[in-house]
Amino acid sequence: MEQYFSIGQILGTFGLNGEVVLKHNLGKKTSLKGLEVLFIEESKDKFLPYFITGTKIKNEEEVYIAIDGITTKEQAKKLSPKKVWLREADFQKQAGKTAPISLIGYMMIDGTKELAIIQEVIEQPLQILCRLEIDGKEVLIPLHEETIRNINHKKKQVLVELPDGLLEVYLG
Repeated sequence: MEQYFSIGQILGTFGLNGEVVLKHNLGKKTSLKGLEVLFIEESKDKFLPYFITGTKIKNEEEVYIAIDGITTKEQAKKLSPKKVWLREADFQKQAGKTAPISLIGYMMIDGTKELAIIQEVIEQPLQILCRLEIDGKEVLIPLHEETIRNINHKKKQVLVELPDGLLEVYLG
């Protein structure tokens, strides 16, 4: 099954011709050069492909996008504030190598115990949260300098030392 990675969300519309503003977490200023298709979340785990006809950088975290078939402000409004996803291969090309979002797909290991694959990275003003799924339950692990022991990019592993009781909050 194809894997998808969340890169941000549509903030709103731009202009009168149906362009949208994408706020992304790719960790670098980008025009998404070479990207032909992005996926917009219609409902949980249901993505629809949208083909890109043009892009323009707005700032460090935002890009204007023109989408095939979306030609009016009213059509574009329906896409806001939905999450945007990329296929794994496109994500690897677009994400900044040092950006927190590049940890998606890495195995999180607490001490010597493998916890789960990082599904999503949620950047907040004072911390970064990694969303994992352990035993069918969603678990949010905060990443900061006190919990990270090592990040091994070759093995795709994030080694952490979690505070006592953190996992029990989620897993009981």
